[in-house]
Amino acid sequence: MQEGSLDAPIRHPLAWRDADFLDEAKLDEELRRVFDICHGCRRCFNLCDSFPKLFDLIDESESMELDTVDSADFAPVVDACTLCDMCFMTKCPYVPPHEFNLDFPHLMLRYRAVQNAKGEVPLAAKELTETDRNGKAAGFAAPIANWASRRGNALTRPILESTCGVHRDAALPKFHTNDYVTRAKAEVPAVNTKAPGFGRSAIIYATCFVNYNNPAIGTAARQVLAHNGVDTEVVYPSCCGMPQLEQGDIARVAETAKKVAAELRPWVDEGRAVIALTPSCALMLKFEWPLIVPEDENVKALSAATRDIDEYIVDIAKTEGLAGGLGALDGGVTLHLACHSRAQNFGQKSAEMLRAIPDIDITVIERCSGHGGSWGVMKENFETAIKVGKPVARQAAKAGNAYVASGCPLAADHILQGMERIDGEGPVVTRADHPVEILARAYGF
Repeated sequence: MQEGSLDAPIRHPLAWRDADFLDEAKLDEELRRVFDICHGCRRCFNLCDSFPKLFDLIDESESMELDTVDSADFAPVVDACTLCDMCFMTKCPYVPPHEFNLDFPHLMLRYRAVQNAKGEVPLAAKELTETDRNGKAAGFAAPIANWASRRGNALTRPILESTCGVHRDAALPKFHTNDYVTRAKAEVPAVNTKAPGFGRSAIIYATCFVNYNNPAIGTAARQVLAHNGVDTEVVYPSCCGMPQLEQGDIARVAETAKKVAAELRPWVDEGRAVIALTPSCALMLKFEWPLIVPEDENVKALSAATRDIDEYIVDIAKTEGLAGGLGALDGGVTLHLACHSRAQNFGQKSAEMLRAIPDIDITVIERCSGHGGSWGVMKENFETAIKVGKPVARQAAKAGNAYVASGCPLAADHILQGMERIDGEGPVVTRADHPVEILARAYGF
């Protein structure tokens, strides 16, 4: 047996259809096996709050070992996991192919799958995962929805907190009357035929967040791609299922994966790249879907064709070269590398992309923002999310740059909230950008 693995990590398909997967006794046995390994290692102590909770639970037990910890007390450890994958990708020495075969995030997912099968996921939490339904409904009355969800609204936010469990101080995304897919049909940028990358063709997977909450990201991405000679079409069959995955509804994610992959297959067969505008969605299409339905040929093909937007632009830069026209910005950029960007294991693509901007002053922060998708806005998690993200907020405030950007828009807004709580360490910017919006600005769009 070797102490830690020097081999590249691999991930096994999720055996969610096996009878043993939802067997509570076998789940407990595996939890105890993995937790005991983590207890003896503790390399992940400074990642998410799951590990401090686990180690405190063991250290405060009678024997200071797992044998005197009640299994019922494991729930807070699981609840604190945001499925960011950083323990698996950056810290754990015992991931496959090591014989310990440790995959902490997917074990937490299995626990949640059992909770989901037993009907233990709160109704409000399940309803919040319906991003397509919620986005369409809020879009019909966007001004009212945005007023009601605005921070500081003493009338509506306490009600939202008591009924849905969303913390009254958490920043929430805005909604728009015209979603991105609608805008994209009316705003088709001319393709630059003189660009070095002319001849490329791709489809843009809009993602639920960009489609309903931040169409400006999609507009910026498409403008940059068109200027670089890429012919694009915007498509959005549905949400990728990440919100349902967070709640353990793996069957629902499998259904979504098969449906969306089948709808996108004709474009993939044409040789088009599929560009995802947010890292969580790219991660789902590239990696999680093939682990959930590994036998589906459409999912395999889509996985191979999918690129993160920043990853795709860097490929243009390295293969053909970017089109001219980039100008210097009016200030520096603090760039946060989101966990789900890092989990794609493709390097600092957002930083590579932004360094194409002349004379750019860039501060790169490679650490968790603390947000964790919908996890960080919930009443029981918000203050912990702010605490986990405090080092990032402190670095961003200290840098004092004109721009704060992250591939994950929710993480970017969360960082701004953290910066608000820091006094005297630097100016607080009023808006966070996606990196591709920064590039678009440098192009003059």
